[in-house]
Amino acid sequence: MTRLIALATAGHVGLLGGAFLFQLAGYAPCAMCLWQRWPHAAAILFGILALSGVMPRAMAALAGVAAVVTSGIGFFHAGVEQGWWPGPGSCTGGGDGLSSLSGTDLLSTEVTDTIVMCDDIVWQLGLTMAGWNGVLSLGLAALWFWAAARD
Repeated sequence: MTRLIALATAGHVGLLGGAFLFQLAGYAPCAMCLWQRWPHAAAILFGILALSGVMPRAMAALAGVAAVVTSGIGFFHAGVEQGWWPGPGSCTGGGDGLSSLSGTDLLSTEVTDTIVMCDDIVWQLGLTMAGWNGVLSLGLAALWFWAAARD
């Protein structure tokens, strides 16, 4: 069980670290990209607690749930990028989220080059980054649940 937990924790560290490396390379994240990072952080925390001996089965199960959540967000985001379904109006090309911005925000010229829409594909290798997150996180979820089921 410990090896599986360590492997799954390392997987989340790799995915979250990869997201930050892409950001450092100039690929600014959209809102949904940021949403996908939080469950990775939670899974890492649960993994550290499990490896420290704090209810390892329960922590592995919770980390598995976190992995399923980020996988679901990733698959949903990939569908938004492909135009299969609409995404949140606040971060897609529809512009429905403009009502939440102040006049100063709308007139500001400082942030226009940093806004990334959730329906824009900024990197793709077969799958988009969101799609890869969905697939890889689903694999990590399987590892977590396997670890939680082991003696």
